[in-house]
Amino acid sequence: MAKFELKLPKMGESVAEATVTNWLKKVGDRIEMDEAVLEIATDKVDSEVPSEVAGTLVEILFNTDDVVQVGQTIAIIETEGGAVAAEAPKAEAVAAPVAEVVKTVEAAKAVAAPADFSASEKFFSPLVKNIAKEEGISLAELESIQGSGKDGRVNKEDILNYIKNRGNQPVAAAPATAPAPVSVNGGDEIVEMDRMRKLISKYMVESVQTSAHVQSFIEVDVTNIVKWRDKVKNAFEKREGEKLTFTPIFMEAVAKALKDFPGMNISVDGEYIIKRKNINLGMAAALPNGNLIVPVIKNADQLNLVGMAKAVNDLGNRAKAGKLKPDDTQGGTYTVTNVGTFGSVFGTPIINQPQVGILALGAIRKVPAVIETPEGDFIGIRQKMFLSHSYDHRVVDGALGGSFVKRVADYLEAWDINRDI
Repeated sequence: MAKFELKLPKMGESVAEATVTNWLKKVGDRIEMDEAVLEIATDKVDSEVPSEVAGTLVEILFNTDDVVQVGQTIAIIETEGGAVAAEAPKAEAVAAPVAEVVKTVEAAKAVAAPADFSASEKFFSPLVKNIAKEEGISLAELESIQGSGKDGRVNKEDILNYIKNRGNQPVAAAPATAPAPVSVNGGDEIVEMDRMRKLISKYMVESVQTSAHVQSFIEVDVTNIVKWRDKVKNAFEKREGEKLTFTPIFMEAVAKALKDFPGMNISVDGEYIIKRKNINLGMAAALPNGNLIVPVIKNADQLNLVGMAKAVNDLGNRAKAGKLKPDDTQGGTYTVTNVGTFGSVFGTPIINQPQVGILALGAIRKVPAVIETPEGDFIGIRQKMFLSHSYDHRVVDGALGGSFVKRVADYLEAWDINRDI
C-alpha cells in the first residue's frame, strides 16, 4: 500500500488558484489513472482534475467552494502495487506526512473559524470563516449572507461583496439553507445567473468603467475572398482534414495589421503602457449555454493560413465541448469577435481588459455597389461586410484606431483570388 497526494496542477502562467466546484468522487470510490476526480473553476475556465494514479480515494482535504492554491494537496489516493507504490516510502513513513497534512488542514480550520462559528448548523469553508474573523463579522451576520454556491453556501465572492456593501445595506434576514428556486410572479420568472454569467457581467461593467470606448467603422469588399474560399474549401478540407471558414482569413489580416501598427498591440496597467512583444489573438466563442469565452491563438503572426485554420478550429471545437484549459484563455493582446455569425451587420464590442482594442466582424452580404472601371462606373453585386473597431481612447487616438482598421480592410480587399491554399 502507498498513498499518493493529488495536488492542484499548474493551469497556466497567470493562474494561481482555483475554486472547487464539484467532487466527482467520494471517499471510498475506486479511481482509474487519468479519471477525473473533481471539477474546478478559475476566473475564466471550468476544468477537471484527473488522477495521476489508480487507487482508492481515502481522503478529501477541501470542500466544495473552497479556494485552493496551485500545488496544494487536495486529496489522498491509496494505491496498490505498481510503480507508484514501489517508489513511494513505506506505509509508516507515508503515514506521518499524511497525518501532518491532515493536522495542518485541521489547524487551519481551527484558526480560521472562531469558536462562536461552530454553533452554526450551516457549512462555511475555512477561507470564508477566516475572512469573517478578520473583518469582525459576527455569526448572525455570516448566516445572513445570501450564498450563491451549491446548496446556498457562502463563497469567497459572496462574503467579499457583503463586506464591500456592508455600510450601505441593512443586514438581510437569514437565507434558507437551500438555494432559492426559480420564482414565478404571474408570467415572469426570476432565475439566478450562473457563475460564468456573473463573471462576464463583472468584466463587462469593469471594462466600460475603465476604458474610454470609441468606435470606428469601415465597409469592406470581400468578393474575392468569398469566391476564393468557394473555389478551394473542398480541396482544403480533403488535404488538411480541416474546414476552411472565413475566420482564419480575417485573423490573418488582423495579425498582419497588428505588426504594422504595434501601438494597437499594447495593454494598460494603471498609468503605464505595456508594449506586447507577441501577437496573441483572442477569439470570442459562444458556448452551448449561451455564455461567451475568449480562447487565445498564441503568436498568431507566425502562422500561415493552414496553421491559423487549425488553431481556430481546435479552440472553437474545444470551447463548444467545454474542454478548454485555463492557459488557452490567457495572454491575449487583441481580440476579434464575429457578430456576423448571428446576422448582425455591425456591433460596438466591449474591450477585453487590459487590452486596448477589439474588432467585430459583421455579416457578409450581397449588396449593390458602384464599380469603377477605365470604361466608366456601373452598378454591380458585391459581397461586403462591416468591420467595427472599438478602442481605448485613453491611449489610442482616432488616427491610430482608424488607420489600423483601414489596414485590415486593405489586406482583405487585396486578397489574391488565384492564391494557392
